[in-house]
Amino acid sequence: MSETKIALLRGINVGGHRKVPMAELRQLMTDLGFDQVKTYIQSGNIIFNTDTKDTVQLAEKIQKAILEHFGFEVPVICLEAARLQHAVKSNPFATESTPIENLHLTFLSKTPEESRVTALEAMDYAPDQFLNQNAWIYLNIPGKYHKTKLSNALFEKKLQVSATTRNWKTVLKLSELSK
Repeated sequence: MSETKIALLRGINVGGHRKVPMAELRQLMTDLGFDQVKTYIQSGNIIFNTDTKDTVQLAEKIQKAILEHFGFEVPVICLEAARLQHAVKSNPFATESTPIENLHLTFLSKTPEESRVTALEAMDYAPDQFLNQNAWIYLNIPGKYHKTKLSNALFEKKLQVSATTRNWKTVLKLSELSK
């Protein structure tokens, strides 16, 4: 049975590097056998339908196809649309008093080891806040995101998993588009 999935690509179309035109990406996804392929903005957000259940296998398949087609490696994280919708409902920082610009969601390639999460949680990044929930991390960044220490690089180093982050407006739009 076909299910809606989301693929998040990291580090494409940034500052003129690793260019991936969205029309070409949609065609590549269709050629891979995925249905109802949609992209959202240039940063590499793909919504599609597939019978394949294994999101790790899907991410590897997409990553390999991008390497073959475009000639460079792009980290890919896949998840079920239902999981994204659950993440949206469960954001502890999404309150009336928190400006939407402060909110971000970091997607992890897998649930990190508990000991690594505990070590990370012991560190203070105030005023920036984060909360790990399985394979994603909610962020509340009162300043500019590009200035926070709570970056993909930090999470990848401390948690030993791949990470990619989206601002909350993008997360909400992906959730809406994948319904």
